Amino acid sequence: MADTVVFPIDTPAGRRNAQVSYERLGSGEPLVLLHGIGHHLQAWDPVAGILAAERDVIAVDLPGFGNSPALPDGVTYDLRGVVPVLAALFEALDLDRPHVVGNSLGGLLALQLAHEKLVRSTTVLSPAGFWTEGERRYAFGVLRAMRRGAESLPPRAVARLARTAAGRAALTGTIYARPGRRSPDAVMAETRALRECTAFEPTLEAGRSILFTHDIVDVPVTVAWGAHDRLLLRRQGIRAKKVIPEARLIRLPGCGHVPMNDDPALVARVILDATR
Repeated sequence: MADTVVFPIDTPAGRRNAQVSYERLGSGEPLVLLHGIGHHLQAWDPVAGILAAERDVIAVDLPGFGNSPALPDGVTYDLRGVVPVLAALFEALDLDRPHVVGNSLGGLLALQLAHEKLVRSTTVLSPAGFWTEGERRYAFGVLRAMRRGAESLPPRAVARLARTAAGRAALTGTIYARPGRRSPDAVMAETRALRECTAFEPTLEAGRSILFTHDIVDVPVTVAWGAHDRLLLRRQGIRAKKVIPEARLIRLPGCGHVPMNDDPALVARVILDATR
């Protein structure tokens, strides 16, 4: 069951409250999980229980996604806007430099948190920010098409599609290599999350000019890329390794852009190994 935390942040209009929805389970060293654009914290459900056997797992709905409301007026959805909010969230939850794992947008945010020395380690799964301009335009076009589909399909049609493996492939085949493994309820919930998120367009707009170019030292970094990622192509992982030479680069065979559902055991093992 999700909890909510309200905490103060700095905005152009002064101190305002931000609100974030999260789920917390397990015990051990703190491990924060950050999802991708248009998704929600339930993206981590396939691995959260495995991780919780060894870690204090905090899965977060990023501001403007899932059950977390939009950021206060004047706070942007770029790295300069969102990363301080995440730092304030860590403080509100009494997390002292947690391990952070991020997928896609969440991976980009996790890397910036590592660059600012706000985390113990960072594990990123197909992080954003290592694209060429052509690759970025392609990815954003695919994401917008997915959003239009989620907005245009009536909930009854989504439910009907989600009941079959072929329908789940039509709805989520862009992000999963094995979409048939996703449950009908999960596919319906994430289609609704994509349709209803308020931060989708502001995040894409902020991402138009983002490239991650910082080397990261003194914080362990693991970069893992699905071998069948159809959204952010795996050659971007080679670029990430060039930007962060000390990073460990791992290939995830049989996995797509959101690998947690494609191979939960493999992804959990990569995360646990990286956070030891």
